Amino acid sequence: MDYLLFTYPNCPRCADLEACLRERTIEPAKFKVEEKAGRMRIREFLPYVKRDDKGSIILPTLVLRENGAVAAVINTRQELEAWLSSRG
Repeated sequence: MDYLLFTYPNCPRCADLEACLRERTIEPAKFKVEEKAGRMRIREFLPYVKRDDKGSIILPTLVLRENGAVAAVINTRQELEAWLSSRG
């Protein structure tokens, strides 16, 4: 399983999801969307990412890939915990 985490600085929701990943000893590949490399990388997943009512990408965005395919897109600690629980 590949974990790709897209964040924005000083974002409390981003910090909370990162803390949850640390607690679960999951080491994601991290991308900062304020940097060009992060913006370029998230473009690969635009068909999958969730957006708010204004069309902005919801951050944090955690993309979970299995065998190269997107298995899930997660934005909160609660979503991550539910997804991990569902996998046994």
